[in-house]
Amino acid sequence: MNILIETERLQMRQFTLDDVDAVYEFGHSEEVTRYTGDAGAIKNKADAQSIIENVWLAEYEKYGYARYALIHKADNKVIGFCGVKYEPELGCPDIGYRMLKQYWGQGLGFEAAEAALNYARNELKLARVVAEVVDENTASAKILQKLGFTHTKTYQEDGFTVHFYE
Repeated sequence: MNILIETERLQMRQFTLDDVDAVYEFGHSEEVTRYTGDAGAIKNKADAQSIIENVWLAEYEKYGYARYALIHKADNKVIGFCGVKYEPELGCPDIGYRMLKQYWGQGLGFEAAEAALNYARNELKLARVVAEVVDENTASAKILQKLGFTHTKTYQEDGFTVHFYE
């Protein structure tokens, strides 16, 4: 499979149907998805396959980009996703990332997000990328701030306090 983005410890590529088990593993974890707005969306491997087919593969086709499979090079394992996806309600792409808990706290989130943001700007030529993070997700807010995003507004959505960054 074609590697689109590579860092010292990570690679990113488009998802394929071969990734169903990995998507199920990180997608059904309550800890991984608790702040994402789609917690509980992946209950089984059929749901994981549906996300791959009907979301990511469809978005690659429609927009030319979507979330990418995040591969930890040391063990050659898909550990989550990272990348930008077009958000019609925002009128622009949003950066997002998530990974299995055992990979947290190692700087991989920043490493992945920084590389994905550079790819979005330099390869995809996206002039504007935004991000949303819920109040409780302080680790993601720190990543966004370290990347140079600026908090521009706060609002309530689906019972969460959401911070918007540009």
